[in-house]
Amino acid sequence: MAESSRTDTPDPALPTQLVQANSATRALNILGDRWTLMILYLAFQRVRRFDEFQSRIGLARSLLIDRLRRLQAVGVFEKVRYQERPARDEYRLTEMGLDLHSLALSIIRWEKRWFYDPANPAHRVRHSCGKVFTPECRCGHCGEVVSPRDVYVVEGPGAEFEPSPPPRAQRRSIVPAGDLNQGNPMLDRAFQVLGDRWTSHVIASAFMGRRRFNDFQNALGVAPNILSDRLTRLVDLGVLRRELYQQRPDRWEYRLTDEGRDLYPLIVELNRWGDRWLATKGPPLITYHRACSHVLEPKMTCDQCGEEATVRNVTL
Repeated sequence: MAESSRTDTPDPALPTQLVQANSATRALNILGDRWTLMILYLAFQRVRRFDEFQSRIGLARSLLIDRLRRLQAVGVFEKVRYQERPARDEYRLTEMGLDLHSLALSIIRWEKRWFYDPANPAHRVRHSCGKVFTPECRCGHCGEVVSPRDVYVVEGPGAEFEPSPPPRAQRRSIVPAGDLNQGNPMLDRAFQVLGDRWTSHVIASAFMGRRRFNDFQNALGVAPNILSDRLTRLVDLGVLRRELYQQRPDRWEYRLTDEGRDLYPLIVELNRWGDRWLATKGPPLITYHRACSHVLEPKMTCDQCGEEATVRNVTL
């Protein structure tokens, strides 16, 4: 493909239709809320039964039923009968669900790097090498650590695919995650940042070059009051920073901070998972790694032994 078709990530901005149709956006429409992330995290700890999900999260029964049904409907979980009288079922990760393990590791990686708490068992992930480790996102071809400045993207065969529908209307929860899972520490900071569909979509759009309020709004189709709330929240959380680009009247850009840019492995994994399971006409975007010029095939590795970190050799 011609050099002129290449774009840096996050600069320059991708066309709006690619922001709307890319696989990360589709994946976030399924995964991008706090309760879904909590459920998946527990599923990788081999929690399978409704009562245990409820006791570990502290979520209202109706909300838990809703999230489990959604995940079952898209194919992340399968419902398996384990007792006949009375009838009782458990929720098991399918192949599609197990393929989210690298995404879970990318979330753990980010929180551990920025908000490490040695007392939190969620931060003590262990690899089969026997050591507690911090996951690293590396290129599967050359083995180098991947950052947003190390890649460029081109349109893929799914670029003309119909844009994904916007997230369901959802009010931002004002209850901190930690207040709902007392005694069961999880990834509270990550859930605060990622556990809202619009907030996670704003972050993904920032990696696609969106900086100004109108650009975010046009790409996401979000109401101005909701967008203003989410941008303010991400600034308060340290993921975005405001920069004045015009005076009289004052106008601001929203740029990723170092903490925000360090979420890039999460975007990489959302795209990888979405390309595999949701992009029926092929990936809308193809990401190349500059260092080796190969299509990026990310893999999460152990920073202690260098081996790949998978669902089979990692204990959460």
